[in-house]
Amino acid sequence: MQHWICVTCGTQFAASENKPESCPICQDQRQYVGHQGQQWTTLEEMRQGEYSNTIKQHEPHLVGIGTTPKFAIGQRGLLVRSEQGNVLWDCITYLDDETYEAVKKLGGISAIAISHPHYYSAMIEWAVRFDATIYLHADDQQWVMRPDPRIVFWTGETQQLPGDLTLVRLGGHFPGGTVLHWPQGASGKGALLTGDIITVVADRRWVSFMYSYPNLIPLPAAEVARIRDTIKPYAFDRIYAAWFDTIVPEDAHDAVMRSADRYIEALQTVLPIRQG
Repeated sequence: MQHWICVTCGTQFAASENKPESCPICQDQRQYVGHQGQQWTTLEEMRQGEYSNTIKQHEPHLVGIGTTPKFAIGQRGLLVRSEQGNVLWDCITYLDDETYEAVKKLGGISAIAISHPHYYSAMIEWAVRFDATIYLHADDQQWVMRPDPRIVFWTGETQQLPGDLTLVRLGGHFPGGTVLHWPQGASGKGALLTGDIITVVADRRWVSFMYSYPNLIPLPAAEVARIRDTIKPYAFDRIYAAWFDTIVPEDAHDAVMRSADRYIEALQTVLPIRQG
């Protein structure tokens, strides 16, 4: 029996003797099946290869954890540290003894919260190893490929976590798409940890929103307006998105507001069709 892992998205599945026929997450139009077709691996196979995890401090009490070389989507997790217990925001697939010992020295992990199903990865492996509780929004429960009693499916629009952290359901990319508000971040000005529910674009002064990133399917204007209005009451000066370098370092609240307005305006603009 093996906990098979989809190579394209990094999701670990419930134990089975044979490889799953397909990955439902990658079959969905918000993701994709790799050009080489459906491929599978296991943590045991990965540990015999060249993978390792990089741990990098972004700012006081915030540490990024990412895998080298890139595996699957390539996101990094974020460890928010507090005296009330550390929270791992988003998750990665690869976990080895070296990573466990390094994170343990930082205070371990009390809770895991994940923005959306593309980053569920090997969340159960992490939760079991660190004796942590996982918080997922109930609207995305169908995408859990390895069920476990450690998962708490929360409902509604917000969920409090240790360390004065707040999960906020924004939807958009997925119905249960969630961001994490960290009021102590950015030297007390507040930080928003977004995965790619709100994604940081090439020009770090702006963000964007999508239904499907690999297939370039936009969200409706009304949905982007709802996301904008939902996050508007929260104070944050910095955004940490899904990768080490996708950060809006300052003025992030205004970046979200004007980016949403720009997005809506672009969708509502009708371009003239040239004749001839």
